[in-house]
Amino acid sequence: MGTMNDKTVIITGGGKGGGIGYGISTAFAKEGANLVITGRNKKKLDDGKEELESLYGVKVLALQADGGDEEQVKCVIEKAVKEFGGIHVLINNAQNSASGVMLADHTKEDFDKAIYSGLYAVFFYMKHAFPYLKETKGSVINFASGAGLFGKPGQSSYAAAKEGIRGISRVAATEWGPYDINVNVICPLVMTSALEKWKEEYPDVYEQTIKGIPLGRFGDSEKDIGKTCLFLASEGASYISGETITMQGGSGLRP
Repeated sequence: MGTMNDKTVIITGGGKGGGIGYGISTAFAKEGANLVITGRNKKKLDDGKEELESLYGVKVLALQADGGDEEQVKCVIEKAVKEFGGIHVLINNAQNSASGVMLADHTKEDFDKAIYSGLYAVFFYMKHAFPYLKETKGSVINFASGAGLFGKPGQSSYAAAKEGIRGISRVAATEWGPYDINVNVICPLVMTSALEKWKEEYPDVYEQTIKGIPLGRFGDSEKDIGKTCLFLASEGASYISGETITMQGGSGLRP
């Protein structure tokens, strides 16, 4: 029997592909959770649903949605509650950005892409999931990045969105603590297809980054990030809230 049996978990960007989200989806599926995976790519969602249900015998609701559109987010929340009866864990992982574009070359459209897909999406999902998280004394896990913590070049709009996510998470942890909802942030460093591209574009920054990691490797989306999410969503971590867990350039908690 899994640790997440009968729990419902929403994972944005949770479809099958080269990102972190599917590793998180897999980690929760192995523990028996009901999954709601969202994203903009229908094929990735459908492929993820088929594989997760087949391999782990869990129920997966795959919903195509743009997190920057509040009405679409409301629809996801409503369908999740209708299908599974409640929400126990919300994981805001999805993000889009004009990666590699220097600040002076950014357009408003570039900036909007990051803010809407990241900061607004987190705001919309948290706002509309709140009544159900309050009922279950649930958990919120948001994703930020070392792009904001350490000022990575070519990541200005992405960093701005991610630091905004850290800010709203700290406030939510304070406001929602009385309802026994814990809210935390993970800053991961995982070898994904996007990171492979970044490695090719910025080899010097990559080398500098890998040297700063004590174990000399990037994380695994399922074994490292997924299991960290499982811990933060567990009863054993119910006292942890308002923290940023950075898994790049070393490990530990940051304010």
